[in-house]
Amino acid sequence: MELIVISTPIGFLGSGKGGGVEVTLNSLVSGLLELGHKVKVIAPEKSTLSESCKHAELFCVGGEKQESWQHIEYHSHISIPKNSIVSNLVEKALILGKNCDAVINLSYDWLPISRTINADIPIMHLISMGDESYQINHLISKVYSLCPDNFAFHTNIQAADYPFISNPIILGNGFELSDYNFKNKLNGPLAWVGRVAPEKGLEDAVNVAYDLGEKLNVWGFLENKNYAKNIEKLFPADLINWKGFVPTSQLQEELGECRALINTPKWNEAYGNVVVEAMACGVPVVAYKRGGPGEIIQHGKTGFLVEPDNKAELVSSLRKINIIKRSNCRKWVEQNASTKIFAKKVVKWIKKVICQNKPNF
Repeated sequence: MELIVISTPIGFLGSGKGGGVEVTLNSLVSGLLELGHKVKVIAPEKSTLSESCKHAELFCVGGEKQESWQHIEYHSHISIPKNSIVSNLVEKALILGKNCDAVINLSYDWLPISRTINADIPIMHLISMGDESYQINHLISKVYSLCPDNFAFHTNIQAADYPFISNPIILGNGFELSDYNFKNKLNGPLAWVGRVAPEKGLEDAVNVAYDLGEKLNVWGFLENKNYAKNIEKLFPADLINWKGFVPTSQLQEELGECRALINTPKWNEAYGNVVVEAMACGVPVVAYKRGGPGEIIQHGKTGFLVEPDNKAELVSSLRKINIIKRSNCRKWVEQNASTKIFAKKVVKWIKKVICQNKPNF
């Protein structure tokens, strides 16, 4: 097939601003190429793809940036800026899509979803968030009633945020396993990975490291500087070891040296990419049972799940983390979250939708 993938408008690919969507896009494109499909990627200007996606065609567009919906009030009205980057992404995809089989949209935004019904080409949406906007939720409900198979989700927990979805299409996610080296390191430092923003709950992980008398290595894009400064004021100056946003090759090398990843989301994560990235390196995870990680982590086998916001339970779980066999973590990723496994699920989804639009496919 010839396919088009629309990226998130929140930052260019490679910037880290797009969070997990960047990882998802590169994994998906890599897997689709491996299966022999042709892929065009539409993304914000300055974007770059990973080495495993070098045979995809990349088309970059400019335009007025928009704030992520997770940082906008739930009942806010839809506001589309003049020369919107979202609009430009969609229009470019539809122009290029005239001779393609389907468009896969990774952007959680009103505009691409609204174009689904009357488009000449199937537009399919891998929803990257839970319910973050009343307007988008309402739109998904309307479009879903007409095109139910055009929507897919990363986890059942995420899909449950949309109560009108029945029998959701669940795709998980995928990772280029050759990019992650397994390390059987038992006594390394503690790790936290993610965008540095309030919904990620970094302060809880720092609190846990403080209670254990250890430093915390923190990797990720510094999205909210004031939030980071406020955390620093609460704890000793040398407690946080800021590592910044680094390429996957560097992240996995350093993350693999850690004995555990602490995952402390304050919102329902759609999936939990960093959880799987850690496990791919053999690093067990202690996480709040909230959102996607609650569906990914096998309690007592690849890490521990604790009640949301229970820092004392995080501490007690970390004290016994070495009973987890690190090989279990890697094995789970190999069996459930490779790029090929992910891409095969996506292809099955695409063909189902295409068959509905082209009965003789």
